[in-house]
Amino acid sequence: MKAISRYVRLVGIVIGALAASGVTARAHHSFAPFDLTMERTITGTVSRFEWTNPHSWIWVDVPNDKGGVDAWAVEGMSPNYLARRGWSKSTLKPGEKITISVRPLKNGDKGGMFVRATLSDGRVLTQSGQPTD
Repeated sequence: MKAISRYVRLVGIVIGALAASGVTARAHHSFAPFDLTMERTITGTVSRFEWTNPHSWIWVDVPNDKGGVDAWAVEGMSPNYLARRGWSKSTLKPGEKITISVRPLKNGDKGGMFVRATLSDGRVLTQSGQPTD
């Protein structure tokens, strides 16, 4: 009887651990914060490009109607994913002018999920293929 009780407890712990890890993985890869039905285009200056895991980040300073600048945070795919599609940590440089399309945040904050970008030299960057001319 004691052996069965230990076995049941062990199975419960394993199932609980698997369930917890699955919830974490789903939450991390959720698109819930983004409005996938909308696309917004912004134009500004790259302030920094973070080539970091689990996702890359493009920070863009966008002029606003009050004469100031709004900092936009744009989430991209992982460096590994982007590197296999022709990107590198130097693809975007601070000071570079950029027009970028995003799936905006549902809560209205200044940010979104990367869709595509056009650089000042006319190259178009996507996450699904290599930069184009």
